[in-house]
Amino acid sequence: MSNNRRDFIKTSIVAGTGLALGLSSFQSWGGVFGKKVRLAVIGTGGRGRFLMEHLLNQMSNNDTYELVAICDNYQPSMDAAKKICNKYKITPKTFDDYKKLMADAPVDGVIIATPLYQHAHITIDCLNAGIHVLCEKSMARTLSDAKAMYDASIKSGSILIIGHQRMFNKKYLNGIERIHAGEFGPVGQVKAYWHRNKDWRRPIPEGKPELERQLNWRLYKEYSAGLLTELMSHQIQVSNWAFQNTPVSVQASGGIQFWKDGREVPDNLAAIFTYADGSRCIADYMNMNRNYGVEEHIIADYATLRMETNKLQWDKPNQTVNGPMKTPVSKMVDDIKKGEKKPAAIGGASWRPETAKKTKEESIYEGQKGDGTVEELLTFVEFIKTKSAPDWMLREGYNASLWTLLTEKAIDTGKTVTCPKKYMI
Repeated sequence: MSNNRRDFIKTSIVAGTGLALGLSSFQSWGGVFGKKVRLAVIGTGGRGRFLMEHLLNQMSNNDTYELVAICDNYQPSMDAAKKICNKYKITPKTFDDYKKLMADAPVDGVIIATPLYQHAHITIDCLNAGIHVLCEKSMARTLSDAKAMYDASIKSGSILIIGHQRMFNKKYLNGIERIHAGEFGPVGQVKAYWHRNKDWRRPIPEGKPELERQLNWRLYKEYSAGLLTELMSHQIQVSNWAFQNTPVSVQASGGIQFWKDGREVPDNLAAIFTYADGSRCIADYMNMNRNYGVEEHIIADYATLRMETNKLQWDKPNQTVNGPMKTPVSKMVDDIKKGEKKPAAIGGASWRPETAKKTKEESIYEGQKGDGTVEELLTFVEFIKTKSAPDWMLREGYNASLWTLLTEKAIDTGKTVTCPKKYMI
């Protein structure tokens, strides 16, 4: 792990992520912006409004930034966003075209929460205009668009962060730092899953069938890869983060098993990512049962970290919470010393199942609140103030998006897929 990344993780954990939550430590990052950071939100659908609420709620506690503009071309979403603004007693400019926003509402940074297929051209235009960007995941709909976004940030010098909020979440930051420090031994496998029991379909206003693809863009391959780009992108980022590497190949299968309603993206899928040292991430997703919910299990030699639910379980005998455990042979030796003769099971029967271990759980990080979204937004403001962001953070977002799209290719072709050299960074 680079010193850049390690220092950010340590600073974030100590300072409460967000690099001090209350944004009182700008000087520690070596720059003074001298005025409020002017922000805009492009895309005021469900996710955009969720981010707006977080921004405006935090804005009441500090005066380091302001929301000066919002943009959406779907009036119901814009109307809902205006209600949020009224709630917080602000009146940002409103636009139905992001290019009009760029021309008429000077901003320092934008938060892009549009449908996936619109990310690339909006992001690139903003970056080239000197506007810093926090773009929701996944990065883009195609590999070439994702690479173009990455290249535009590097060439322009404008900051680009992809919305993987787990990178700002204290339980993840703490767990990853401890993994990289070797506390749990080498990581052998990551198991990731995200199960939901809903069709993901949005209702279409009566008499407006032409809005089907606009509102249900997640269900059509032209605009989205569905479960892959909406959910898997988060978890392959966590896997890459834990392994400090990216996969060398992916195998996957998926299909439409349950929701036969005209959608074009899988409602269930499974993937295996292989890393250079032979380690693997095994991931599965579905839209027909939520019993298992969402989780990333990072399985190391000494322990398993269940990141989403903030649970740590020790596995090695000398690491269990109840003290050292005796092996069958050492227990037999102790019995002989005591003058006792008891049978010892040297090896278990090959047909006997190994049931889950009963070990006491402990928290990875105490006091975790939220999912990292607040910290992500406030840290983005910090980056704008100092005109600097860790370079590894963009790489994390890029590589997560890259391997999400390569997984789609593996499903579509039925073949093991590797990354073309032209997309490697």
